[in-house]
Amino acid sequence: MRPDRFLHQQLEYFLRRIPRARWVLTILLVVLAAFFGSSGFEQSRKTTPIPGGLITGIAKVIDGDSLRVSGHEVRLLGIDAPEGRQTCERNGQIWNCGEESRRELQRQIAGMKVSCKSHERDQHGRLLAVCFVNSKSLNAAMVERGFALAYGDFQREERSAKAAGRGIWSSTFTRPRDWRRQHGIGQ
Repeated sequence: MRPDRFLHQQLEYFLRRIPRARWVLTILLVVLAAFFGSSGFEQSRKTTPIPGGLITGIAKVIDGDSLRVSGHEVRLLGIDAPEGRQTCERNGQIWNCGEESRRELQRQIAGMKVSCKSHERDQHGRLLAVCFVNSKSLNAAMVERGFALAYGDFQREERSAKAAGRGIWSSTFTRPRDWRRQHGIGQ
């Protein structure tokens, strides 16, 4: 007899012999389900710091300033990239600058191992980090290439991109934070 079948038979026997056991078992299962399925369990994962603040691995790009590394959602600190559905206008033509920003981050990573140094989490539970491929900062590169705006840091890179008309600076655009506000995202 298979062990799982044996356990199933023993449990059935136990529940038939002691009717109150069924209620106790049901309550126990509900309590366990509530504990492990609760937002409190998820919240603890969102607020738990990363030991040493360093995570590494192959990254999956979410958008121009967010990625997933080793099971953690990471927001690139100090930058703000256009949202995935955000469009910009260049020479009278609409182009999907949000999608192009995502593609640029994908090109910067190029399937290589990413290392992210994080010190905190944002209000959505994402790690706020500066991430590197080899020794190159992805945060700085996205601003330098013109596919993200400086958001507290990387002012020099933004001035360079703007002066050269790179990325979104070659077009008319709405600042990503204003675009999110207009579309009711992340509030």
